[in-house]
Amino acid sequence: MLRIAIVEDEENYISVLKGYLQRYKEESGEQIEVTVYHDGDEIAAFYRAQFDIILMDIEMKFIDGMTAAEEIRKIDSSVFIIFITNAPQYAIRGYEVGALDYILKPVAYFTFVQKLGRAVAKLKKRCEKWVTIPVRGGVVRTALSDIYYIESEGHSLTYHMKEGTEVSSATMKSVESAMENMDFVRINKCYLVNLEHVDGVKDKYAVVHGEKLLISRSRMKPFMQELTRYWGERS
Repeated sequence: MLRIAIVEDEENYISVLKGYLQRYKEESGEQIEVTVYHDGDEIAAFYRAQFDIILMDIEMKFIDGMTAAEEIRKIDSSVFIIFITNAPQYAIRGYEVGALDYILKPVAYFTFVQKLGRAVAKLKKRCEKWVTIPVRGGVVRTALSDIYYIESEGHSLTYHMKEGTEVSSATMKSVESAMENMDFVRINKCYLVNLEHVDGVKDKYAVVHGEKLLISRSRMKPFMQELTRYWGERS
């Protein structure tokens, strides 16, 4: 879920930006939560590092975007700020408060989606975790989010991933231990699933990226607790 704030005092531009975000959401498939503030003082007064990206007008009536950004940076050094302005000379100053980019008014969708896409890519790269899988003849490095689930077969493990499958000689116990606190949950002796790719639970099965995987009776309750926690954190 992308948490995006619009800080803008002109209603027509609020409508434009909300419309662009809705279009981007439909085109990209990203889940987006949008919060609107009508002046810099509104967001700065109660800011608690609750956003991933802030689309900030510079020229506003009470507290301008630059001042609001300075206050925000005292609390949150990681949020991506994109300034929106009529005056490029003000936008250049934005780099003093760690702004990622700026967009000139009138805002064109093509430019908007380029700038937003850059911020989203950086956000995902920042959050991405990687793992190294020992395979026959070497190792394979992959993003944790690209793993759908891991299946134990005899004395080997099969990693079911975005780009296909990889077979490893590691044990399920060692992998489960290595992925502790990474949102991977054991649903029976054969499957360790990535909660990111769990679409739902039907009868006694977890639906993982479209596949139905059996959940053992003893693991049903802890699995559901972990899944509920995971979904709750991302709602």
